[in-house]
Amino acid sequence: MALEIRQSLKLSQQPIMTPQLQQAIRLLQLSRMELMDLVRQEEEENPILEEVTEPSSEIEPIDANYETQTTPSSETKEEREEKFGLPEMDWRADDHSWGTSRGSDEDDDRPTFESFLTKKATLSDHLLWQLRLNPFSEEERIIGTLVIGNLNEDGLLQVSPEEIASQNGFDLDTVQKAIEKIQAFDPLGVAARDLRECLLIQAQQIYPGEQLLQKMIRDHLGQLAKRNYQAVARELGVSLEEILRTTRLIGELDPRPGRRFSDENIPYITPDVYVFKVGDDYVVMLNEDGLPKLRISSYYRSILREPVHSSGAAKDYINEKIRSALWLIKSIHQRQRTIYRVAKSIVRFQREFLDRGVAYLKPMVLRDVATDVEMHESTISRVTSNKYVHTPQGIFELKYFFNSSINTSRGENIASESVKEKIRLILAQEDPQKPYSDQELVEILKKQDILIARRTVTKYREMLGVLPSTQRKQIL
Repeated sequence: MALEIRQSLKLSQQPIMTPQLQQAIRLLQLSRMELMDLVRQEEEENPILEEVTEPSSEIEPIDANYETQTTPSSETKEEREEKFGLPEMDWRADDHSWGTSRGSDEDDDRPTFESFLTKKATLSDHLLWQLRLNPFSEEERIIGTLVIGNLNEDGLLQVSPEEIASQNGFDLDTVQKAIEKIQAFDPLGVAARDLRECLLIQAQQIYPGEQLLQKMIRDHLGQLAKRNYQAVARELGVSLEEILRTTRLIGELDPRPGRRFSDENIPYITPDVYVFKVGDDYVVMLNEDGLPKLRISSYYRSILREPVHSSGAAKDYINEKIRSALWLIKSIHQRQRTIYRVAKSIVRFQREFLDRGVAYLKPMVLRDVATDVEMHESTISRVTSNKYVHTPQGIFELKYFFNSSINTSRGENIASESVKEKIRLILAQEDPQKPYSDQELVEILKKQDILIARRTVTKYREMLGVLPSTQRKQIL
């Protein structure tokens, strides 16, 4: 059979991700703060968009055939200025600014915005300030600057003295002396090479007469971490009470002296949805506070009606920006409607949780809500990412309500979050001198008709941030 090349036509259907659809999908998974940043960016790039500052009843409706409205307007210049609140502009003029301007002399008298800003001192700034105040030689001052520049956020030295000496051509003894001087700076323990040295520096300065304290830090820190107090008492030949007293002193030392200079900001959660109980029903409300309300600028729509701009590059540019702005507004509205529908569905599924607490949380997966609101599971996953809801039981991430199920001896299912809550309550009531092991937790949960493996209990305990029983045990 001879081979030949032919051209043929074939009709087929396939999904295409248009830029508008990609934007709508991206908006779904944005958090509240990310959405506000995106809107501000769009307002800077698209002059057609503007925020609504007056009641919505005064907003001029958008005609679907705005692109074809290019007939000359019979309004005078004064009527247009009064209608749109903006002066008439000559697009052919070089100067496109309007309004009054302040004199340069008056502007120079006012303080700048930067003059009102303050900056929190960092650990490096605090140490360099002390370095300049102390009587260091020029060589020690250079070494001190290198040491301060190689501290991590906890204030510990990340390089060895040998590296500083060899890479910069300094004598090792000089480097050691400079490091010892910096270790006496505030905060105590800074420039230490490990945790043991950090605690030892603080113990020598704060408790100079406690020789037992220094010896325990120097030789028995690992056993103290395991709470093996009896072994430490036997090796040092002192009573258990003395070991416990000294251990409490160690607990007062700071293992990370540089953390109070950290510039890490604490994130504050603003709920996207509020759930209130009104009578016997729960009401879902979207949090619209802080979200800018956008509209199409009536001024630019009026430009399209001007005969001088009925065609050409100016009209094409404005039409393109209007289409982009309309799609953004539509996508934001669709995002808010989707969040509302998903939140309503979650409330219907988790009514008992809202009434009685975490112990009554029902197991639920994305498919349950997707079937209820008739959407795809991937859409539900995007909507619930980085979104928070305020409920009578507290503030939770929407993804918190989706968790796996665990079987009970009665053949029922219980949510994994409910099991975590039960474990937390059991551990809160345990005897500190006889803490429950993971196997004992399995037996206690079994008596409550919850069938769970020991390794699962260990995983949940670690997720709760609880130490093993050997490290939770307290002697006295």
